[in-house]
Amino acid sequence: MKLIEFYILRRTFQMFLATLLPILAIIWTIQVLGRINLVTDTGQSIGSFATLASFILPTIIPVVMPFALVIGITQTLNAMNNDSELPVIDAAGSPRSVLYKPVLLLATLTALFSFVITNFIEPPARVKAREMVAEAYADLLGSVIEEKTFRSIEKGLYVQISERHSGRILLGLFLVDYRDPNFEMIYYAREGSIDDAGTTLTMRNGEVHRKTPDGRVSVIKFVSYAFDLSSMAESTGRAPVYAGDRNLDFLLKPDPTDKHYMESPGNFHSELHRRLSDWIYPLSYALIALVIVGGARSHRRARLHPMVLALIIAFAMRWLGFSLTNLAKNTNANMWMIYAPAVVPGLFAIYLLLSQRQMKLPNAWNDAVANVYGKLSRRITAMRSKTGGA
Repeated sequence: MKLIEFYILRRTFQMFLATLLPILAIIWTIQVLGRINLVTDTGQSIGSFATLASFILPTIIPVVMPFALVIGITQTLNAMNNDSELPVIDAAGSPRSVLYKPVLLLATLTALFSFVITNFIEPPARVKAREMVAEAYADLLGSVIEEKTFRSIEKGLYVQISERHSGRILLGLFLVDYRDPNFEMIYYAREGSIDDAGTTLTMRNGEVHRKTPDGRVSVIKFVSYAFDLSSMAESTGRAPVYAGDRNLDFLLKPDPTDKHYMESPGNFHSELHRRLSDWIYPLSYALIALVIVGGARSHRRARLHPMVLALIIAFAMRWLGFSLTNLAKNTNANMWMIYAPAVVPGLFAIYLLLSQRQMKLPNAWNDAVANVYGKLSRRITAMRSKTGGA
């Protein structure tokens, strides 16, 4: 690799990492905070929560990396153009491959890394995360809930116990069930016990109050009453497995007798083609970025920042890819559509690169964007002047 190519590769990779790490940290934090209830509801340790958070990370890396690559490429080449480095390279008679080679090399490595994560790391991470949640809720009543404290087991279901004895015996049970909109159920029991599987709560010597939406209340006393906990207390072996949790071998050759596959084969087929097409996005994004900023440009001609145009196209491609993937779940005849958003723009970008053309918005669009940007800038400046520059 030539010195100038290594220089471009190094700058692009540095900008790629500088973009990827903060965005990844923000999205990861949002995803992790959405699961903080695992600690608050089930009393899990911080170590368990950190392990669960690590299993979430592989699910967001393949989505964030292509956009970080677009930003890294456009920012690097645009800065080189503003510093007159690209004009000097062109004036020296260097071929365009000097710019294309390091960028496409980084894009290829990103695509391969994305393929490995999507197909070999993300599925087992999803399964592990789901199993951790299932295990946390499996023995929730038997060992986690504190005595004399109201706790929410799941939405619309609350429980309080007075004492916990050995042998999974519970004394002084109070249970409220609002999950069915047709009636409200309140259970009182002197004693209760949970089976070894954690799927049934047997209450003894108590009563149940049932209230209907019209305000009528009925009270029934019971000697023994079995309350089903299977909906929340899934063991590890019964944790739900979806198409996104399956490994690549299963998706390539699914078991026709598998219960989940028999219920929705379209989900498994679309998941397979999604995994086989997602790794193409980094390559297409790199090609589009090269079309936009892969050459010397005049500062006066540019009305819209190249990164903005590249991100608009990238977001449109990704949104279209998600939409077609969901649409393809209904019929196998539409599976080819999943590849179109990733492949077609990339092929068009290759044509533009071979013909040495650059992509830009029409002048009318550029003028409209520039006018909006100018109005916003003037309004912000006016507001700052009124507030004394604060």
